[in-house]
Amino acid sequence: MIKKASHSDVKRLYELEKKLFSKENFPLSYGSLWYHVKNNMLYLFEIDGSVAGYLLILVKRRDAKLYSIGVDKTHRGKKIANELLSFATKELSSMGFNKLLLEVRTDNEKAISLYKKSGFEIKKTIKEFYGDGCDASLMQMDIKK
Repeated sequence: MIKKASHSDVKRLYELEKKLFSKENFPLSYGSLWYHVKNNMLYLFEIDGSVAGYLLILVKRRDAKLYSIGVDKTHRGKKIANELLSFATKELSSMGFNKLLLEVRTDNEKAISLYKKSGFEIKKTIKEFYGDGCDASLMQMDIKK
């Protein structure tokens, strides 16, 4: 089940964030998650009352930006990321957005494959984007209205 995150979900989201992302991959802090619940599109995917995944889109720009998406390792392979992306693009389309942007590590082949299958295209490489020196691919999806 996909639902808009509330402040009562922040602790569970933060615990998942710490499991999924190392320091050089810019994990979200507890305070950042609290902020994004109110100010951006933060959705979670629940299975049997636990957070199986989440998606955060920043919407205070001309183009929306997929800032973070994560799926708990125990729930991978269940198309949760696909469902979150599909849900979010429908929401963005209804809000009048034409594009969705993201940055992804160039060595994260699984994520790049997921994004390409979802309709994203690589637009350019950003050198040494991550804290460990890894490059990022800037990807873009045109949202159909």
